[in-house]
Amino acid sequence: MVLLRSRITIVWLLLLAATLLSWELGHGFALSSPQLIRAAVISVAFIKVRYVILDFMEIRNAPLAMRLVAELWVLLVAATLIALYLRPH
Repeated sequence: MVLLRSRITIVWLLLLAATLLSWELGHGFALSSPQLIRAAVISVAFIKVRYVILDFMEIRNAPLAMRLVAELWVLLVAATLIALYLRPH
């Protein structure tokens, strides 16, 4: 089938799988601590954000400077949120 050969379709299916993984992590998966679960869900969310930016916003083939800004933004915001959730209260 031609539709399954499209990169956008494959990325969409991966995004769907990542959404199911996030749901499972938050609702049914028993990891050792709620902080690790939060960090895992945020990580999955920002992996999804990266794919949306690269493939659906078509930054994958944009000039290098634009792609670097997008990649660094995803990395910095994800790292900041994870650090905030993992800090001791």
